Amino acid sequence: MPTHIVVADDHPMFRDAMRLAIARALPEAEIVEAGTLDAAAAALEESPDADLLLLDLNMPGMQGFAGLVYLCSRFPALPIAVISANEEPRVIRRALGAGACGYIPKSAPSDMLGEALQALLAGELWRPALQEPDGAGREEDAAAWIASLTPQQVRVLMMLNDGLVNKQIAYELGVSEGTVKAHVSAILQKLGVTSRTQAVILVRQLAEDADAPQELIRRAAEERQAG
Repeated sequence: MPTHIVVADDHPMFRDAMRLAIARALPEAEIVEAGTLDAAAAALEESPDADLLLLDLNMPGMQGFAGLVYLCSRFPALPIAVISANEEPRVIRRALGAGACGYIPKSAPSDMLGEALQALLAGELWRPALQEPDGAGREEDAAAWIASLTPQQVRVLMMLNDGLVNKQIAYELGVSEGTVKAHVSAILQKLGVTSRTQAVILVRQLAEDADAPQELIRRAAEERQAG
């Protein structure tokens, strides 16, 4: 079966360039384009078999990390990778902490893009090497801890943050409750906490200054339940 990739960016020339780059790396790939948050959500609704979303944080409707969190909540089983011109380590960690399974710089050469796509489609987390700043604060530490989680663990953590219990998470992800329990145990161990509540507090500390309006989160939850 062909690989289905959605490219969401508000610059048509960049989408054209991405289409060509993806075609070189994955000749069999089928690509859908979107230029706004709503268009990306609609494209994903129309393509439930999408394998990957490549997402620009700054296109209309995104409101920075808010749009990323919204899409992660609305499509919890979909791998989402940010593709951005911003290569600051702090931004990369924040994107991964907010639920992205990868972060690809727009300056990445074609061979690096191909490597990233192969890793992401294999279910792996991918990001460029980061230059750690001296004296990084607790926010950076928390983001780094969250970035150490697998994509599936990140989705479980975001659902815990939404208030879902194991049975609901298992239903959303199409896995058993035992699998969810194993993910939760791994999450607590990696974050160095002993309870779900502590894990959720850590996530919310990251989101405090992320400009993520709560109505987007509520909207995602409502649409997920309606679906």
